[in-house]
Amino acid sequence: MEIRPIKTEKDYNFALERVNTLFDAKPNTNEGDELDILVTLIEKYEQIHYPIPEPDPIEAIKFMMEQNGLSDADLGVILNSRSRVTEIFKRKRALTIRQIRLLTENLHIPASTLIKEYALEQ
Repeated sequence: MEIRPIKTEKDYNFALERVNTLFDAKPNTNEGDELDILVTLIEKYEQIHYPIPEPDPIEAIKFMMEQNGLSDADLGVILNSRSRVTEIFKRKRALTIRQIRLLTENLHIPASTLIKEYALEQ
């Protein structure tokens, strides 16, 4: 097992190919340990070179609603106001601290995503 840091795109592609060959390695074997180390190195490289931006708060809400099979009416119940849901989705009104807490608790959206600034319509 010869593991080196991933510094270039060539190193990255080599590591991905190696992970594919080791994919079914059993835990606590040399191959399993190599797989664990390579996956960790690949994740670090991807965080630096292929960062995933935080989603827009409104899009994050819509995504989680879709994932949980919720309608706008269901969200209205969570936020205690159907009209507020419409205003929020039309970007006429920003989320309040109370709404952020409710969304974090009920839809499990990180507060750090919901507190991000987003464009409101005038």
